[in-house]
Amino acid sequence: MPKAPKKASTTQTSISRYFRGANSRNGTTRKQHTELQPSRGKQQRHWDEEGSGLPVKRARLSSFQGHGEVSCDGVTETPPVRRASGLSAATGMSLNQLAKTGGGRAPGSSPPQDPSAPCRRAKSVFTPLEQQVVQLKQQHGDALLAVECGYKYRFFGEDAEIAAKELNIFCHLDHNFMTCSVPTHRLFVHVRRLVAQGHKVGVVKQTETSAIKASGANKNALFTRQLSALYTKSTLVGEDVNPLYLLCVSENWDKAGKQLTIGLVAVQPSTGDVLLDSFTDGPSRSELEGRILKVNPVEILVPSDLSEHTHRLLQSIASASTQADDRVQIQKKDAVHFEFPSAMNTVTEFYCHSQDTGSRSLSSVAALESQVICCLGPLILYLREFNLERVLLNDSSFRCLSTESQGLVLSATTLRNLEILRNQTDGGTRGSLLWVLDHTSSVFGRRLLRRWVSQPLTDLRSILDRQDAVCEILQSDSGALASVRSLLARLPDLERGICSIYHTKCSTQEFYLISSSLSRLGMELQALIPAIQSQLSSSLLRTLLLATPDLLSPVHHFLKVLNEKAAKSGDKKELFSDLSDFPALRERRAQIQTVLDEIRDHRKDVRVALRNPALDYTTVSGLEFLIEVKNSITKAVGRFHSPYLVEHCRRLLHLREQLLLDCQRAWNDFLHEFGEHYHTMKRAISHLATMDCLFSLAEVAKQGDYCRPEMCENRRHIVIRDGRNPAIDLLMGEQHQYVPNHTDLQGNGRRTMIVTGPNMGGKSSYIRQVALVCVMAQMGCYVPATQASLGILDGIYTRMGASDNIYKGRSTFMEELTEASEIMGRATERSLVILDELGRGTSTHDGIAIAYATLEHFIREPEFITFLYQLTEGAAGRSYGLNVARLAHIPGPILHTAAMKARELEDTVNTRSPLESSTGNCPPKPSAGNPPLETLNWKQSTGTLHWKPSTGNPQLETVHWKPSTGIPQLETVHWNPPLESLNWKQSTGTLNWNFN
Repeated sequence: MPKAPKKASTTQTSISRYFRGANSRNGTTRKQHTELQPSRGKQQRHWDEEGSGLPVKRARLSSFQGHGEVSCDGVTETPPVRRASGLSAATGMSLNQLAKTGGGRAPGSSPPQDPSAPCRRAKSVFTPLEQQVVQLKQQHGDALLAVECGYKYRFFGEDAEIAAKELNIFCHLDHNFMTCSVPTHRLFVHVRRLVAQGHKVGVVKQTETSAIKASGANKNALFTRQLSALYTKSTLVGEDVNPLYLLCVSENWDKAGKQLTIGLVAVQPSTGDVLLDSFTDGPSRSELEGRILKVNPVEILVPSDLSEHTHRLLQSIASASTQADDRVQIQKKDAVHFEFPSAMNTVTEFYCHSQDTGSRSLSSVAALESQVICCLGPLILYLREFNLERVLLNDSSFRCLSTESQGLVLSATTLRNLEILRNQTDGGTRGSLLWVLDHTSSVFGRRLLRRWVSQPLTDLRSILDRQDAVCEILQSDSGALASVRSLLARLPDLERGICSIYHTKCSTQEFYLISSSLSRLGMELQALIPAIQSQLSSSLLRTLLLATPDLLSPVHHFLKVLNEKAAKSGDKKELFSDLSDFPALRERRAQIQTVLDEIRDHRKDVRVALRNPALDYTTVSGLEFLIEVKNSITKAVGRFHSPYLVEHCRRLLHLREQLLLDCQRAWNDFLHEFGEHYHTMKRAISHLATMDCLFSLAEVAKQGDYCRPEMCENRRHIVIRDGRNPAIDLLMGEQHQYVPNHTDLQGNGRRTMIVTGPNMGGKSSYIRQVALVCVMAQMGCYVPATQASLGILDGIYTRMGASDNIYKGRSTFMEELTEASEIMGRATERSLVILDELGRGTSTHDGIAIAYATLEHFIREPEFITFLYQLTEGAAGRSYGLNVARLAHIPGPILHTAAMKARELEDTVNTRSPLESSTGNCPPKPSAGNPPLETLNWKQSTGTLHWKPSTGNPQLETVHWKPSTGIPQLETVHWNPPLESLNWKQSTGTLNWNFN
């Protein structure tokens, strides 16, 4: 017999109501009575996540509360169906959409009822916390908001769904929105994971504590919350965060001069480095691409009206990585902020109101190029959202990225083709020049070495100073150098640490680690000064080591103020061992001590009242000053607070929370005071990084058969004896020794080399070897050769391999010619140029012609160049290679020479067409038995065919031809003995003759 259906519960809401929207099986409205169920036994306490955050009694509501409309008779209407998108099906809107509407009501909710309607009122569908979240989302709609609710941070709506997916945590429906949460102490870990995936994360904190709120006028209101921090991939500053660059790009097209000017400013908030540059660029944006490759940013700010060519380049860079955590984020901002008047106003306001010591003056900023100003203004506005704008105040951190005047020019193509920073196989560092040279001990030293590798020197004095320092490290037996290198091996990332302190974003543990390391360094280097002065002769080494102790001297004072145990545990209440400089803390502690004394004095009254002279306060589960009374019969223990203790404990809790706030303010002031010495500390760390790089170069020089190159400023030559490719030499090891090669190029002699050979013959390895040796030499490093004498180069330009660029709309051949055109426009007499397989992307005629004309251009011009290429001869059909060359902006004279050469080559093939039989007016028949013709050579410049038979006779003297018509016509034939007939067979390209 089937069971009767169960009676619907009047105290629960059916699970199906959440998903199907059904109130009951028959669709009728059920009556539900709302009543509070008091808890039995001990009162349970929990944290109120929906608002106050105060411990409250747990209440269980028998009906679905806070939804729908409630009438006087207690009947609740059907609540709307909820979906995972965050809102009900009735509203059909997401949290972001709701934030845009600015509503505290759902857009689909009923309109306000007529006031005359009896006993009927509208109720908001959102809880107070949800209304607060909606308001916050209106202000920060582009960020994932983590909202502090008690002891955890919660995400709501789409933010919760995204966070749950990225963090692999549970997401569920709570009231109107999907939600997920993370513990407070794990917030930074999860923020870092979200930011690594390219999300912008905002942290919303409670601005009130429970004790302070309980004593205030709004004790029954919702906790106030506000955004306390924003994070993106480039602006994440804190412990264990790799420093990354934020780049801002602006551009200006001069219609009159038909010239594009690009400005950029790159900032690394974690270390304080600021790079700026302004330059002209062509349609390929190769200059911009080269700078982006050197900076390697993770976030790029651009105006909303960015040009199509630049947009394509940035899209190709952003899509270069398939991993989400490696992908470059492109942020489009309002183009108005990139205009010069608006940007200048922002910059002027920022630098005029700066009070930081050592900050950049307004006059020096105003002297910057206009396109740099157009980048600096939007960058200030963007960093202001993250409270990181102070990083732009440091004058010593600004340096120009342009390498024409400061270093050897290495374009993006050169860095890629020579595998200077990463290999071309898997994009890793193994096999690159950086991998060969990196023997650094510190993180900040490794960052500086990367800068050295990508920007070698052009100043002879600086190169020789580095060489002298490396030579002394190799040859000196000074104990001071060994001690310094030992110190560097045990250091944390000081550069990132002091910048975190400068931004007041460091913990007490990190501050103590950084300050104690700096203090120890200063004292140990101070002790080494006598040995350094007596044992070292290199001016660079002496300057670096002798100046550092004085630069680090301010840190000793800050370290003495701290309580080591409290700093390591993060206890800010006991952080400062000496409160002489913190009067607010002294006063607050005195107030707390007064209350404690009053509570202890009250103990006497309690003892008298309870007639227990030995009575003392007890603490249970963190609840202090409890009076404990035992029942002599039941042995039960009762604990309570007297009214006097209740009042004083509340006051004590309030004062302690005030002390926490005072300690936080004192801590921030303490960090600001330390930040005043940021510039000197950064200079000291820069000295230490330079020492680390010099030690690394010395380690490279210890390898076998490395020599100190001779650098000549006024001579243009490259002379290398037994040179080797440093990366291949290291990869092969001693078992498979790399075969060395010689190189001899002279500016006044042989300036050009044409290298040919079979596949896998080592041509590419050889040409890379020559370039890498030059790069290493201008870094101040020893080179893999037995002897080397080199001139100072101003740039290395390469065109190697075959690759298209679909994002830029360029084919393989177009890419080849564009790179070649840019090289011809930038190379000077002090440049090294490498061209590999130029012209292979088109027909044989056009390819050979372009390579020939390009080679002729470089030979005739007084330029210092190595030219390497491979050519393949053979017939091919008509091609439009010269038209592509014209599109690639190859100079006109080179196009003209190439066109002439192409026409000449085509004429050579076209002469191999059928010739009319020359019979009739031929001389008399020669004697029989003479051998046939063997070879036929044609010299276009004279229009003459040279003929050689297999034996001495007969001899063809001259054949004059007239190519004015479509098919070349024989004009005169001089033959000894006379020739009767001459026939041309086009299919085989042979000339047949016979004696009849």
